[in-house]
Amino acid sequence: RLSCIRNNIWLASCGVLSSGLAVLSSFGLMLFCGVPFVVTVANAPFLILGVGVDDMFIMVASWEQSSRKKDKSNVKSLLAETYAEAALSVTITTLTDVLAFFIGTWTAFPSVRAFCLYTGTAFVFCYVYTLTFFGAVLVLNHKREQGNRHWLTCMRVDVGTDPAENSCLYNACCIGSGSRQPSEPEGEHPMSIFFKKYYGPFVTNKWIKLLMVLLYGAYLGGSIYGCTQIREGIDLRNLANDDSYVIPYYDDDEKYFSTYGPRVMVVITESVDYWNESVRLGVESCVQNLE
Repeated sequence: RLSCIRNNIWLASCGVLSSGLAVLSSFGLMLFCGVPFVVTVANAPFLILGVGVDDMFIMVASWEQSSRKKDKSNVKSLLAETYAEAALSVTITTLTDVLAFFIGTWTAFPSVRAFCLYTGTAFVFCYVYTLTFFGAVLVLNHKREQGNRHWLTCMRVDVGTDPAENSCLYNACCIGSGSRQPSEPEGEHPMSIFFKKYYGPFVTNKWIKLLMVLLYGAYLGGSIYGCTQIREGIDLRNLANDDSYVIPYYDDDEKYFSTYGPRVMVVITESVDYWNESVRLGVESCVQNLE
């Protein structure tokens, strides 16, 4: 917002900080419990950040809607209304994510198991911090707005000053529409208007609902068929870049050497005097017998 009072930069930053705290808490707990840290776990923070920021947007949107319905001076009522609107959505998304990743801990691959443990635990902490830490930040930000304080310095801002008396930069950075002004417009977000007036009536049309059911049935049938076609295994060429020298190597290996089967390696674990000719002959004889 182009208002030094209603600007919510710190609120958004605290939403990102909430996700960061969830990552730190989950990683600390898993390391304390002795769960190994593998390189794939390094991708978990990006997943947590996406879900945490999504929960932040839901909380902020519910707070804005509640502030239009309720008395702004009653903070308890505003926060209760916000949790009533947002907590259900946040809880459902968290439960599905946690369930998906904890099911992944049943895999036989240790690296995947560790990744799922770290990420699933991080989702739980993200949920806790969203409903506790970020809820408190919402209240503090609301009190700052009610006190007509600057978003950066938290100093009181002059409200009602004639903009013509000052420069444009001063008006944008030091004078804003105060949240206590009775004439302040509280319009709906354009996206909310779109879904309420256009998208909602469109998808509730009986023919559109029938089309949705048919499309979902086709999607479900294709998904079931795809699951029956899954084969276990991995092509190592898919792990390299398209222009990597590894690609032609694997192509030639499959073309010229695939008929010979996998390589067999023999390791001598004892200390051997390779300088002794008789020992070398014994090793070569062993190799020939194995061949």
